[in-house]
Amino acid sequence: MKKSVNIFWFRRDLRLTDNAGLYHALKSELPVLPLFIFDRIILDELSNKKDARVEFIYKQIAAMHEKLIGLGSGMEVCYGKPAEVFDSLMDKYEIGKIFTNEDYEPYARDRDMEIEEVAKIKNISFHSFKDQVIFSKNEVLKPDASPYTVYTPYSKRWKSLLEEKRKFYLKPYPVEKYYKNLFQHSAEKMISLKSMGFLPGDEEFPSAKLNGAMIKAYGEQRDFPGLEATSRMGIHLRFGTISIRQLISDAIKLNAVYLNELIWREFYQMILWFFPRVGRGRAFKPAYEKIKWINDESQFALWCEGRTGYPMVDAGMRQLNEIGFMHNRVRMITASFLSKHLLIDWQWGEAYFAEKLLDYDLASNNGGWQWAAGCGCDAAPYFRVFNPSLQQEKFDPDGTYIKRWLPEYQELDYPAPVVEHGFARDRAIKVYKQALTGHA
Repeated sequence: MKKSVNIFWFRRDLRLTDNAGLYHALKSELPVLPLFIFDRIILDELSNKKDARVEFIYKQIAAMHEKLIGLGSGMEVCYGKPAEVFDSLMDKYEIGKIFTNEDYEPYARDRDMEIEEVAKIKNISFHSFKDQVIFSKNEVLKPDASPYTVYTPYSKRWKSLLEEKRKFYLKPYPVEKYYKNLFQHSAEKMISLKSMGFLPGDEEFPSAKLNGAMIKAYGEQRDFPGLEATSRMGIHLRFGTISIRQLISDAIKLNAVYLNELIWREFYQMILWFFPRVGRGRAFKPAYEKIKWINDESQFALWCEGRTGYPMVDAGMRQLNEIGFMHNRVRMITASFLSKHLLIDWQWGEAYFAEKLLDYDLASNNGGWQWAAGCGCDAAPYFRVFNPSLQQEKFDPDGTYIKRWLPEYQELDYPAPVVEHGFARDRAIKVYKQALTGHA
């Protein structure tokens, strides 16, 4: 006879504490079976079979599995396409309800709709909860109920809503009180990375613990890439190994500038929800799709490899390629350089970052690239073209960052600039203007 269970499906919420969907699942009427699916639809697209993000997820799932075993339960860990995995689970268990947390990416929305339809046929209800943001979907809207497309008024409304009910929105979910409602069973040994076609690596990941002293100085130091002055919470926010409620609570106490950066993240999540086209290869501002990109593949390769002849750009790309992270100020510089100096379609750069960044998040990555290229909401105007040399003088005056990631900078064989800044700036403004106005 099949065991009756409810399922909690982990996705980008890899923690057993302060987890909205898990809390609601454990308060339901049936024992809860925790589930994680290594999604083949996503993983099969990864060319790097030593992808550090997969290793990060695997290590977190393994730790959670061990914790659950200690509670007499365990994680059901599967590798496959979600619809096929749920078909198999429906044969194995008598499932009452499926619980999970919301995900606003286009693929995730399509996937969840498919699973909800599959479940409905079997009289299984599907329940999703807000967990990765403080305000989701249509919670922060203009007075006319339309979405904000400019950050500043959005952030003001976001803050005023939080202030009205701060305790309510930031209160952690007391998941631990309900661990007794986990499905009690002898858990199977976890599948291996190798069985999924991936190889374990030796990546060192940033801690999920926030450095309070660093965050207090965040406003003054965050733009200087030579300093260790950013939180490195991106990967933990992406995979939910830290609670956004905890992080926002800390930010309110420590630094208003850091809080604003977390609100930018929610702004881009909201944009992705209301304008899913931005996550499907479209510009937020359709007029920018008329730009006649040069798309020189050899120059794109130089940018990817960090051999453009512009030290700030090259150091950033070397950092990205070596450790899967790039300082945010440098992300703006490298993105502007690709789209405006080289007139290469911003989507090429967006895809490269998506492949390399450990903290890759579709909403933030897309938002950042469209901002730099001028085609996004609340974006830099098309005639704003970062001067990489001036950016270097201003934000890495003593060359600390350059020397670390570009040790050959002062050697004789360091390449000459792939394009001269003044020429590139004038060309970009002309090409953009022609696309947007029809006049050169």
